[in-house]
Parts: sequence; structure tokens; C-alpha cells
Amino acid sequence: MEQWLRISLILCTFGFFREFRPSEPFVSDFLTGEWRNVTEDQVNFEVYPIGTYSTLGLLVIVFLITDILRYKPIIIASSVAGIIIWSILLWTTSLFALQVSQFFYGFYFAAEVAYYTYMYAKVEKAQYQKVTGNARAAILTGRFSASVCAQALYSFGIMNLRDLNYLTLGAQTISLFVGFALPSVGRSLYFYSVPKHDTYDSSYGTDNSTHSDTKKEFKSRFSTRKATSLLWTHFLDSYSNPTVVQWSFWWALAMGGFFLVQFYVQILWMAVEDRDHLLNAGVEAILTALGALSAFLAGFLTSKTFRKYDMWVLTVCSLLQGIMIVILSQTNQIYVAYSMYIIFGVIFSFMITLATAFVAQELADDSFALIFGINTLIALIFQTIITLIVMTWLNLNIRLQYLIFGCYFIALSVIYLIASVIKMIFYKDSAVQQISE
Repeated sequence: MEQWLRISLILCTFGFFREFRPSEPFVSDFLTGEWRNVTEDQVNFEVYPIGTYSTLGLLVIVFLITDILRYKPIIIASSVAGIIIWSILLWTTSLFALQVSQFFYGFYFAAEVAYYTYMYAKVEKAQYQKVTGNARAAILTGRFSASVCAQALYSFGIMNLRDLNYLTLGAQTISLFVGFALPSVGRSLYFYSVPKHDTYDSSYGTDNSTHSDTKKEFKSRFSTRKATSLLWTHFLDSYSNPTVVQWSFWWALAMGGFFLVQFYVQILWMAVEDRDHLLNAGVEAILTALGALSAFLAGFLTSKTFRKYDMWVLTVCSLLQGIMIVILSQTNQIYVAYSMYIIFGVIFSFMITLATAFVAQELADDSFALIFGINTLIALIFQTIITLIVMTWLNLNIRLQYLIFGCYFIALSVIYLIASVIKMIFYKDSAVQQISE
């Protein structure tokens, strides 16, 4: 088996079990249920925000440590964090314990950067697209399988909401052992980068008797100076490109809004009066499947013709997302609430795939991880600001929170409407000037 394929299989196995978390679609109902003495308001105002703050605080640190430690230790640590989180959920009952679990959840989320960047440091560039596609497919399969499993087990009375946490804990434990099976990385993108004249050896960390297609192993040395220089170079080269700035702006702001909607939506569903059946996991399964389909379709829309109307697409999609969330904030029909969330999520999957593709096409080699990290950081900053204002300062109820979330996306659509008009005028003036010449 080729080295890149073996790595891809192990990485995909890890990603599948990491994302196999059947308890998550029902976590709010579990936390406020008979197993713990916690109210909805405590979960909304005193528990979940800690996850937001800790993720923001840890993301930059984890990104740098991930590169310094060369990925595998952080991948393993993320599985350990997962085991700690679901152990706390299963065997504690206090509010403080839940808050501690949210700190570990912040690390768990921030450590995703190790999963996504490991492949770029370990396999050759020619295999980037294949490995990335495989990893994405494994993640979606894990989420879909977890949601279907959770809904079936709960609906048929085989497991209650607490029992689902055992499955999640078991999956995190399996991911830990799979993480140990990943080959170590001899280089990294920044702190252990390889000079351009060195040769990459695909057999590094494997049995050289079966891989003799290269002449020498790569050599890498730790260098803070080179890392700082390369980070700054990649930053300037990337964000001096107008296309990267345009799509990164939407990427960051839309992702921040999506995090808010996704993070608190179960609390909103609990506020809906007409809620005879608990179908949270089924909704997540539908969203995952339709989101994957929309992401696949988005891959066909990266042509130059489409780019002429990209601002209008951003405008319309942001407006639709805002409308969906406003309706979600006001409805008392659970199936309407579920539907609005699904439509919102599918639009997001479609647009984030476009944003990723457009940005990736414009980036220099090896800089995608940095830009992904920066855009995610900006998203978390916006998420944190809104969380502080809406939940800590204004202390609004869940419906008013979502009304503001909807207005956030509508405001984003207005920004892009203005940009669309400016771009249209610019193109018209350019066309007139070319004709006159």
C-alpha cells in the first residue's frame, strides 16, 4: 500500500470516530434533564459561553504548539480531551464540573487544526486533494452515522439520553488508539520546515525496504526565526489578494454566525411549545446529508463566469440565512424550527465550500492552514463579541438572541449588497473605457 493511502486510511478512521458523537444532538436536553440539577438558563448563560471563550483563547496557542510539536501529540491530546469531557458529563452532576468540561471542549475544538494540517505535512502535495477529500468524507460519515444511530436508539427506547454518552465516550477512546497509530511527522509547515532544495522522502517513518522511490530523507531543523518570517510572508501574500480578502471576510463572519446558531439551537428548540417528539438527531442527519450534497454541487461553481456574480450570491445567501433564523426565533412549531435550521445549515455548507475553494485557488503553497486558522480565529472573535453582548451584557432570552443572530446575517447581506453595486458599477465603467479605447 502506498504511504499516502495508508496515512489517509488511518486519518479517516480517526476522523470518523472523533466525529461519532451520538450524544451531541441531545446534549441540552440531557444537561437539563433528570440526571443533573441544572436549568436551561444556567446552560445558556453559564455553561455554553465558557466553551466559546476557551476556544478563542486556546486557538492561537494550539495552532503554534501544533506546528512546534508536529501534529501527532495534539491529535492524541484532542482524543484525551474528548475522553475527559464525556467522562465529566457521565459521572458528575455539579454546575462547576460542566464549566470545566467546556474548557476542555474549547481545546477539543481548537485541536481540529492538528487533524487538518497533519495531512499537509505528511503527504506529498500531489496527494493533497485526494487526502483532503477522503478526510472530509470520513468526518461527514461519522457525523451522519452518529445522528442516525442516536435517533434510532432514542426513538425505539433502546437508550436514554444519558446512555448515548457512553457511545460517544467509547468512540473517543477508539480515536485515541487510532491516533497512536498515525506515523510521526519529521517536519512541520513552519517551525520544522524543509529547505526548498531538500528532497521529500515519502518513505519517512515507514519500512524503507518497501519504499525505495526516493534518494534521501528530508532534513528539518527547529527555527523560530524562519518560522516567523515564513508566517509573515504567507500572511502578507495571502491577504494582499482581493479575492482572498473578499471570501475570507464572508468566511469568517458567516462561520462566526453559524457557530452561534449551531451552539445554542438546542436551547431554542426546548423553548418551542409544540414539541411532542424529540427529533434533534434526525435533523442533524438530514442536515449532514444535504450539506454534503450542497458542498458537492458547489464544487462545480468555481468558473470565471460565476465569479462575475459572486457578490450577488453572497448577498442573496446571507439574506436567506438571516430570514431563516428570524423565522426560527419566532416559531412555536417544532417542525418549522427544524426546517429553518436545516435550510440555514445547507446554505452555509454550500457557501463555505465555495469560499474554501476560491481562497485555496489563490493561496501560495502550504499557506492554507495559516489562512484557515486566521479566518477561524476571526470567526471566534465575532462569536465571542456577540456572546458577550447578547448573553453577558444584555442577558436576553433565547428567542431574542436568535432574532439578533438573524439580524446579524441580514446586516451581512446589506454589506455585500453595497459591495455588489460598487462592483457592478466598476465593471460597467471598465467595459465603457475598453470600448472607448
